Amino acid sequence: MAHSPRHGHDREIETLQEFDAAVARGSLVGHRVQSVDLTGRTPALVSVPTTGAVFLGCPMRPDAAAKVRADGALVFPPVPDLPFDPYRGRLYCPDELFAGLAEQGYERTPDALTYAWFQRTKADGDVFASMLRAVHDDAVSDALDEHLHRARVVGVMGGHAMARGTDAYAGAARLGRSLARAGLTVATGGGPGAMEAANLGAYAAPHDDAMLDDALRLLGKEPSFVPSVGDWARAAFEVRSRWPRGGDSVGIPTWFYGHEPPNAFAAHIAKYFANATREDGLLARCNAGVIFLPGAAGTVQEIFDNATPNYYESRGEPTPMVLVNRTHWTEHLPAWPLLQALAARRSMEPRIALVDSVEEAPEALRRLAAQ
Repeated sequence: MAHSPRHGHDREIETLQEFDAAVARGSLVGHRVQSVDLTGRTPALVSVPTTGAVFLGCPMRPDAAAKVRADGALVFPPVPDLPFDPYRGRLYCPDELFAGLAEQGYERTPDALTYAWFQRTKADGDVFASMLRAVHDDAVSDALDEHLHRARVVGVMGGHAMARGTDAYAGAARLGRSLARAGLTVATGGGPGAMEAANLGAYAAPHDDAMLDDALRLLGKEPSFVPSVGDWARAAFEVRSRWPRGGDSVGIPTWFYGHEPPNAFAAHIAKYFANATREDGLLARCNAGVIFLPGAAGTVQEIFDNATPNYYESRGEPTPMVLVNRTHWTEHLPAWPLLQALAARRSMEPRIALVDSVEEAPEALRRLAAQ
C-alpha cells in the first residue's frame, strides 16, 4: 500500500481539505476520518461510497450518518462533556491547553480540566474512561510520528525543580538555543524547570542573542509554578507576546503528574495520560541523541530507560547519551558508574559521555554521533 510522506497511512484524513480532496477523487472507501467536523459536508457524504470507512469523532448530520452506516462504515460519534478530544488528529499547542488563562485562571483551562477529569475517572475505575484515555494517547502518538517525520530529534532531559532566574536555568536555555540553531529538533518532557528552559532556548533560536537574556530576566520574576501555575504561565505568555514567531520544539508531558503543568514554549505538545507510554515514546524518538541535565528520580529513570534499548540494541545503533555535571552524576546521584559498567559490556561505550558543564554538551553530542 502506498504511504504518504506525512501520514503513516495515505487514507488518513485529519482536515477538511484532505476530506474534500478525497471526495474529489470520488471515494471514501477504506478511509479513516479523524476528528473532522462534517456537519457541512452532507452532500459529499451522501454522494460518494464510504464502504469500510471509519469516522472517529466526526460530527455529521443524522441523514449523513445513516447513509454512511448503511454503506458499512463505522461511526464513532463525538463523546459529549469531555474537556478533551480523544480522537484528535493534531498535537496540542500552548494556546489550546491554556485557553481561558487570562480570563478565568488556570483552573478553568483545558489542561487543568482534563487533569481533573483524569483524577475522577482514574479513581472510579470506569472502563469507558480507560478506553477514551487509551484512544487519546494512541491518537497523540500518531500525530507525533507525523510531526517528527524525518526530523533529527535531540532530547533534553532534566528536573522540574530547576527554577527560573538561576544560572542552571539560563544554561539549559542556551543549550536549547544552540541545538535548535544547529538544525536539530529539541524535544523535552514538556514540563517546568530544565524542560521549559530547553524549550525556551529553542523558541529563542530565530531571535538575536539579546532576546534570550531579556526573556530570562522577565521570567525570573515568577521563578516557579508553585504556588501559582497561573502567574508562572502568564509570564511565559508575556515573553511569547513580546517576541512572537519563535522557533519550534516539542514538549511531551503527561497528566499523570498533574502537579506539573506543560510549559508554553514548546510549539508542539504531545500530552499523554499514560506516563509509561509518554516516557518510552519520548526517548524512542530522540534519534540524534539525548542530553541529561541534573535531575532527580525522573531523570535517573530516563537515563536507564534510554540505556536499556541501547544495551540490548533493540533500536539498531545506540543513540548518543551525554550526562551533564560530573559531580551530580558521580557523587550526588551516581548514575554514571552504573551506566559505564553497562556500556563496557556492550557496544555502548563509544556513545556515552560525561561532561562538566552544559556548554560542553553540544560538542560532546556531535563527537559521539560522528563515531
